[in-house]
Amino acid sequence: MPDNRTAEAALRKENWIVPFIAIWAGQALSLIGSRVAQFGLVWWLTESTGSATVLATATLMALLPGIVLGPLVGVLVDRWNRRWVMVAADGLIALAALWLAYMFWSGRVQVWHIYLLMLLRSFGEGFHWPAMQASTSLMVPDQHLTRVAGLNQAMNGALNVVGPPLGALLLRWLPFEGMMLVDVATALLAIVPLLFVAVPQPKRDSLAEGLPAVWADLVEGLRYVRAWPGLVALILAALVFKIALTPAFSLIPLMVSQHFGGGAEELSLLEAMMGAGILLGGVLLGVWGGFRRRIYTMLFSASVMCLAFVLFGLLPAHLFGAAVGTAGVMGLMIPFADGPLMAILQANVAPELQARVFTLLGSLLSLSSPLGLALAGPVADWLGLQTWYVAAGVLLGVTAVIGYTTPAIVNIEQNAA
Repeated sequence: MPDNRTAEAALRKENWIVPFIAIWAGQALSLIGSRVAQFGLVWWLTESTGSATVLATATLMALLPGIVLGPLVGVLVDRWNRRWVMVAADGLIALAALWLAYMFWSGRVQVWHIYLLMLLRSFGEGFHWPAMQASTSLMVPDQHLTRVAGLNQAMNGALNVVGPPLGALLLRWLPFEGMMLVDVATALLAIVPLLFVAVPQPKRDSLAEGLPAVWADLVEGLRYVRAWPGLVALILAALVFKIALTPAFSLIPLMVSQHFGGGAEELSLLEAMMGAGILLGGVLLGVWGGFRRRIYTMLFSASVMCLAFVLFGLLPAHLFGAAVGTAGVMGLMIPFADGPLMAILQANVAPELQARVFTLLGSLLSLSSPLGLALAGPVADWLGLQTWYVAAGVLLGVTAVIGYTTPAIVNIEQNAA
């Protein structure tokens, strides 16, 4: 473990829970507001335009900042005070939502206003996420990082289950500007704990200013990743993982309607079961903590997902109940893949480099999504939807076998850069 982390060890004692949970709870409330607002915006776009292109463009607006600016954002987060980065990011999201609430109230809202909000929200979240994750490793003892990651996964699962129904319920009671004001209020609730809770900062030598210095920091992050054999191998495996999974989750509505002959109710049931699986998996990971070697928890998840996807693709049309159960297993395994990965990085990457590594990894994995979708479309059209799920399961199985038999991956924490 790097020497400069010794100074922060005193902050990881028995009193870490209250300050961390105070910040975490504020962020959880903010995410609830964001999900409610997102549901309202998607419904407004659907109701106002009925255009799949409009919805796809809105999704693209949410993805662009993370893909294009991710590595640079990580450099800046590592150079700046992380607490104030989170305050500024939440503040930007609140101001953008307040502006859109005014546009709805005045009756002047247009589609491009929604696009702009999606872009600004993604930009703010692009700064907030690495700042929060990099701060977590300085606030939480190493032995509890996987449990905290499980807690985060459980929260994401709960949001998948609760977010859409809550959004639909509030939409019956509130106008669209009211939905935006909910987002403003919850963003402010996320800011309040940050004003009173100290967030530890990594110790760094005096930083040079200017574009050359920022570029040097970016190059340093790239070299750090390249010098860690296990991480490079794991990134390649994760790219295959994402190429298989992203289209599989995107094609689920078509599987429900075209293969299983279901409608909106069947789709909502299947997605709710998957969200419940994510919630349960996050809780189990938070309580258990995973295997002592975190990488084995990830490989176990890939192995089970392999079987679940193959089964999902092979199920006949009359066994929709089995498909719902299989979706629950898929959701259950997601926290066991994502949580340990974050814990490995938080426990082994030097604090002053974490934001750069997190955002670089996020950008690389985000690039796999359009690639997977580009491959899945023709495969599904040519060979059928079920074929992609079987293929995705096989890819996951091959990835798991490679992981189990590759020393650099198995010993990823021992060969840390």
